[in-house]
Amino acid sequence: MKSGMLLKPQQALKSNNESRIGNGQLSDFLPTTRKEMDLRGWDEVDVVLFSGDAYVDHPSFGAAVIGRILEAEGLRVAIVPQPNWRDDLRDFRKMGRPRLFFGVTAGCMDSMVNKYTAGKRLRSEDAYTPDGRHDLRPEYPSIVYTQILKRLYPDVPVVLGGIEASMRRLTHYDYWQDSLRRSILCDSGADILVYGMGEKPIIEIARRLQEVEKTKLEIESSRLGEETEVHAKPKVNSKSLLFKLQIPQTAILYNKEDIPGGITDTDIVLHSHCECLRDKRAEAANFRHIEEESNKMHAARLIQEVEGRYVVVNAPYPPMTTEELDHSFDLPYTRLPHPRYKGKRIPAYDMIKHSVNIHRGCFGGCAFCTISAHQGKFIVSRSKESIIREVKAIAALPDFKGYLSDLGGPSANMYQMGGKDTDKCARCKRPSCIHPKVCPNLDTDHRPLLEIYRTVDAMPEIKKSFIGSGVRYDLLQHRSEDEAINRAANDYTRELITRHVSGRLKVAPEHTSDAVLQIMRKPSFSQFEQFKQTFDRINREEGLRQQIIPYFISSHPGCRAEDMAELAVLTKRMDFHLEQVQDFTPTPMTVSTEAWYTGFHPYTLQPIYSARSAKDKQTQRQFFFWYKPEMRRAIIEELRRIGRRDLIDKLFGR
Repeated sequence: MKSGMLLKPQQALKSNNESRIGNGQLSDFLPTTRKEMDLRGWDEVDVVLFSGDAYVDHPSFGAAVIGRILEAEGLRVAIVPQPNWRDDLRDFRKMGRPRLFFGVTAGCMDSMVNKYTAGKRLRSEDAYTPDGRHDLRPEYPSIVYTQILKRLYPDVPVVLGGIEASMRRLTHYDYWQDSLRRSILCDSGADILVYGMGEKPIIEIARRLQEVEKTKLEIESSRLGEETEVHAKPKVNSKSLLFKLQIPQTAILYNKEDIPGGITDTDIVLHSHCECLRDKRAEAANFRHIEEESNKMHAARLIQEVEGRYVVVNAPYPPMTTEELDHSFDLPYTRLPHPRYKGKRIPAYDMIKHSVNIHRGCFGGCAFCTISAHQGKFIVSRSKESIIREVKAIAALPDFKGYLSDLGGPSANMYQMGGKDTDKCARCKRPSCIHPKVCPNLDTDHRPLLEIYRTVDAMPEIKKSFIGSGVRYDLLQHRSEDEAINRAANDYTRELITRHVSGRLKVAPEHTSDAVLQIMRKPSFSQFEQFKQTFDRINREEGLRQQIIPYFISSHPGCRAEDMAELAVLTKRMDFHLEQVQDFTPTPMTVSTEAWYTGFHPYTLQPIYSARSAKDKQTQRQFFFWYKPEMRRAIIEELRRIGRRDLIDKLFGR
C-alpha cells in the first residue's frame, strides 16, 4: 500500500497505547527493516529516521518521539538505528527512498560526550548501545550519516536534529579536536537543522513538504491528461522549498542573496566564523547573543557568515502548551527496546524504564549545562492525568515490581513553576530565574508537585516513588512573601526526605568557593550547608539513617588549585569522602565552555583563568581524594607550592 497522501492524524496508528505497552511484537514498533514494512503492508515510507542510538520505543528517546509524532500526523515512518557506515552502506539503502525526507540524529547525547571522558579516554560503555558496545556508532554521526545519504540520494531533503546538531548549529568549540568548528550544517551538508525539542518544527517541515508532494501529484495528473502542456508546467523541488522556509526553531545555510527577507535591523548578525578563528573575544561575544536569544519568549533571528555563506537561525517556537506536551508523551510507545535487541542490555534504558518525566525545561541556567540551551528555561508541565496514564503504563510492564525510579524532570522540583506576570517574562533575557537570586516574579509554589507525588503514591500499583532527578535546594530554602508557599516548601522538603529517597539523596552544590559558584551560576555553598543541616535534622526526627551525596566539579573556569584545596578542607569538616565528582568537560554551547576556550567570560569579556593542561587538571582533581593514602604526598607538595601550608594540618593533622 502506497503512502501517496497525508492521512488524518492518528489514522495511521495501528492500535491504542494500552494494547502496545509491554507487548514487544514487531508490528507494534516503527519498522526497522523491509520485512517489518511488509508486515504493515507498506511498499514505501514517507520518512526514514537514522539514529546513532539503539531504537528504544520510549518517550525518553528522541528518535522514538519524532517517529511517533510523525506517525500521529498520518505519516509512514521507518527508523534505522545505528546503521553500519563502514561496509557497502546497505543499511542506508534498505528502506528505500522516502517520499518526503530523511531525518538524522546522533542520538540522545553529543556523540563525543557519549564516547569520551574529560580526560579524552574511551568511556567504559556506550549507554545507548546494546551491551554498551563502542563500535556501533562513528564519531559525529550527524555528519557521517548525512554525508552518506547525500551521496546516495542527493535530491532527497535531509533534516538534521538532536542534541549534537542543536548544540553545534553555529560556530562552536570542540574539546576533543581542540578546535573551533563551523556550523554542523556546513560539515554535514544537511538541508535544514532543527534545534531544541523537535516536535513542533518537524511537524511543520513534514506538512510543508507534503504540500509540495501534493503539487507534484497534481502536475503529474495534468501531464497525463494534457501531454502538450508538459513543458509549460512548473517544476516543483522539495529541496528548493525547504531552502525558502522560515520555520521557527530551524537553521539553514544560504547564499547572501537567498536569505529570506534579506538581513534586516531586527536580525542579530554575529561575528563571522573567520573572525572567531582570529579573535577569541569575538567568539565569546557571540555566545552571549546565542544564549540570550535561546531563552527569550520573543527572540531575534541570528545570522552568521561562514566562508562566504550564511547560517540563519530562526527564532524558537513559543514554549509548548500542557496539551501539546501531553500529546507527545501519550503517543503509543511500547516503552521497550526493539525485539532485535532480545537478550541484550541497553544501559540507558535500564536506568529510565521505570521513571516518569513530568516536565520540560529548566530555569536554573547553570553555566556548564546544556538543558536550557536545548529545552529552554520556561517550564512546560504535563497534566496530572497524563502523568498518571504513564505511571499505569509502567505498572503494566512485566518486570515492574512497584517502584518508580524517578518522578522528576531536568530539575526535580520545578514542576508548574514560572513567571507570575508573563508580560515581565516576555521582556526578560536573563538566562537564569534563580541566579544571582530568585526572581521576585517567579512562582516557587511546590503544592502542585506535592499533589503529583501524593496522587502517584496513593495508586495501588505503586509501593514507592523515588526522586532520582537533581533537586534545587535553593528553591526549597527561598522565602516567599506568601507564607503558604513557604509552608509548602517545608512540607516538600520533609516529604522528599522521608518518602522519596532510596537511602542516598544526590544534590549538586558543585563547589565550595563562592567566587567559582558565581561563575557557575550556582548558589552559595552556605545554602548547601543549611540544607544538609535540615536533611540531618529531619533524619534524626524520623529515625532515618540516610546519606546526602553531593556532586562536585574540578577545573571549572575560575577555579584554581587553592579553591580545590579549600574544597577538600570544607568537605572533610562535613565528614564527606567524595564519590560523585568529575573534571569539567567542555561541551558545545555552554557559558563555561566558551570561557574555558576563549579565556574571556562571554557576559563581561573580562579575562578568566582555566586549568587547561592535563597536569593542571589532575592537580585540581586530586584534592577530591585527600583521604586516599596514595594522594597524600602529591597534595602536600602542591599545598607547599601554592603557599598554603596552613591547609596541610587541616587535611592531615600535625
